[in-house]
This record gives sequence, structure tokens and C-alpha cells, in this order.
Amino acid sequence: MSEYSEMKEKLQKEIRKKIDFSREVSDEEIADLIDDIIIRKCRTCFLSIEDKLRLKQELFYSIRRLDILQELVDDNSVTEIMVNGTDNIFVERKGALFRWDKTFDSTQKLQDVIQQIVAKSNRVVNESSPIVDARLENGSRVNVVLNPVALNGPILTIRRFPDKPIGMKDLIGFGAITEEAVEFLRKLVICGYNIFISGGTGSGKTTFLNALSNFIPDDQRVITIEDSAELQIQNVPNLVRLETRNANVEGCQPITIRDLIRSSLRMRPDRIIVGEVRGAEAMELLSAMNTGHDGSLSTGHGNSTADMMARLETMILMGIELPLPAIRRQLSSGIDIIVHLGRLRDKSRKVLEISEMCGIENGEIKVVPIFQFEETGTSGNRIIGSLKRVGRLNNTDKWVRGGMEVEQDEI
Repeated sequence: MSEYSEMKEKLQKEIRKKIDFSREVSDEEIADLIDDIIIRKCRTCFLSIEDKLRLKQELFYSIRRLDILQELVDDNSVTEIMVNGTDNIFVERKGALFRWDKTFDSTQKLQDVIQQIVAKSNRVVNESSPIVDARLENGSRVNVVLNPVALNGPILTIRRFPDKPIGMKDLIGFGAITEEAVEFLRKLVICGYNIFISGGTGSGKTTFLNALSNFIPDDQRVITIEDSAELQIQNVPNLVRLETRNANVEGCQPITIRDLIRSSLRMRPDRIIVGEVRGAEAMELLSAMNTGHDGSLSTGHGNSTADMMARLETMILMGIELPLPAIRRQLSSGIDIIVHLGRLRDKSRKVLEISEMCGIENGEIKVVPIFQFEETGTSGNRIIGSLKRVGRLNNTDKWVRGGMEVEQDEI
């Protein structure tokens, strides 16, 4: 351990001894206490002003924030933080993954940071319940895996979302989608088409769902349901946000997405938005879509549109025993549009396909593409291409009821 690290550890212990934990201590009091101790203890040391300022910040972060991770959480260019034990921290910044040069002083310090995060989300994680999803105050998504499941130390993964939600104009600017496709989706949302967003991990499903939700008319009542609240819907005043709850040792019963969907149906929703379906709750969502809650939105993990349909069938079978033909009829009548996203080999995120569910054909769900991404070449490491219209909307009932004109280039 370096002389700087030894000094930092000693100061941390002294500061903690002087904090009165029997009452609420403000950040300002902690900062003043750190200043006082640094001034007294560093009179004879040869630390520069810059080092003293760095020491003050690190001490404050270690007591009131997320220790060495705080600067990464505050960095707008960081999108992912992956902590594999105390000594292996990896960071994704602007699409590039690299190993960070800082490490935690001890496993106990990393454990303290994890417990601090989890407690603020009203969750519990320990050896008897070693896996938990939580979130930070800024909305970042957190996943924790502890021993005995994690063999190489506590594992902490933080997905950081932009402070300002990304909108469709931003996605157009990034080249993720075209203006024509955005205008088409805007009309679909206004008209109340049920839209399902699919894609792999890190393809931008939550970001796209956020952007798409901005097209919801502001006079409607919207209920969002999530495992861990991430959505940042901006323009809907009549908004209800629901979040699941895990069981804990104190006897609290779990509240699942299935429970929340059932409850939301009694809350007079115009639209239901489920952040992500992973299991049997797909049946409840499909039931809501098929019983008058038009304009509902959700996301799910799938490598393609066809793969997403197969996964939804499996999820529904996890919740109820139904013949496969009946499940497919429910899917084809409940979901109107599927938007499939992907992360290409140059790490860019794109809308790869916008397709329509068009009933059953030869026992299979008929999915008809309306827009598809066409790759036209490369420029260095960058993929060149765009989303092209390849079809027309077939089911126009909601389109007409929504007051949209039937234009030849769209229908």
C-alpha cells in the first residue's frame, strides 16, 4: 500500500469515528469535517494543493457516495460500469470497453458500496439472497451478484442512462432511424397500435421505449410497470409508476410484474407500459392488449422478430397451459407492430426492422416487414446503411379511427 493510500485509510477511520450516527448528518457537515481533519493531519506532509483536493473528494466519495465509482457515475460519457471483484473494473465509454486503473481497497469496501446502493432501493442482498436488481438515484440500472454465486468476488454492474433522455431527434442524428420511420411510428402510437420492441442486450430497447413514449397524447393515463424503475417518460402528467418488490427476511411478500399488471387493470389505464417481459407476465400483458388497452408498449430480449415471437410463446406457456394455436392467435391479435433493434459489428445501435403482425398463415404467425435496415457498405470501421421502406401497413382500422389520412405511401 502506498503512503497516500495509508494516509487515506487512516483519515477515513478518524472521520468515521467523529461522525455522530445517532442523527442525520448533512453532506456539508461531512465536507467540513473532512476539511478540518485534512488541515490538521496534513500540516507536516508534503501533499500539493491538487493532491489535498483529490484526497478531500475521495474521502467524501468513500463516506457519502460510491467511493471510487462515483466519478464514473458522474461521467456522462460512461454507459456501463462492470465491477468483477475488487481489482477488475471495466468501463464502457462511447461504445469502447476498457479496464479502469483504479481498484477498491478491500472487499469490505466494495460490499459497503453495494449495501448502500441496495438499501436506497429498499432491496436486500446477502449470502442467502445473493442476486438483486436495484437502481441509483440518477436512474442508472444496477445488478448485484454476491458469494456463493459469484466465485471471483462481489459482482456489480451499472448501466448508466443519459441525464437528459434521448429522444427521436437524437436517434435520427445518430443514424439509428430515419425521419420517415419516426413519423410512421409517431402516427402508430397516437392511433393506439400495440407496439413491442425486441432486441439483444445493449441494443437500446429502454432508450427507444422512452423515446417512443413521448408520442403518447398528454391527455391519457399511463401506467408503467418495471422490475427496476428506469423509464423517464416526460410529457404525460397523468402518469403512474409501479415497481416490483422482492421477498425479504423480514417477511415481506414479493410483488411481481404479473401482480402489478393485474392491479393496473383496476386503475383505469389508457395505456400500460411494461419495461420488459421475461416470463409468465407475458400472458397478463397480452390479455391487457386484447381487452381494450390499445397503445400499450413493452420490450423483450430477442435476436430477431421471429425469435421474439417464439420466446413470447414460451413465456406465455410458463404462465398458463394453452394450445399453441390459441397462443398464436392471441399474440397476432394483441401485438400490432414489432420494432426490432440491434447492435451492429461497429457497435452502433440501429432499428433493424419494423414489422406488422398479420394474423395466422399455415399455423404460424405471419409477420410482414414494413421497414428494414439495408447495409450498403463500410467506411473504415463504420457501417453505412439506412432503414428502407419495404412494405405497407395492412391493418388500418386503428389508423382510421385515430383520425389519420390514408395516404398511398403509408398504407
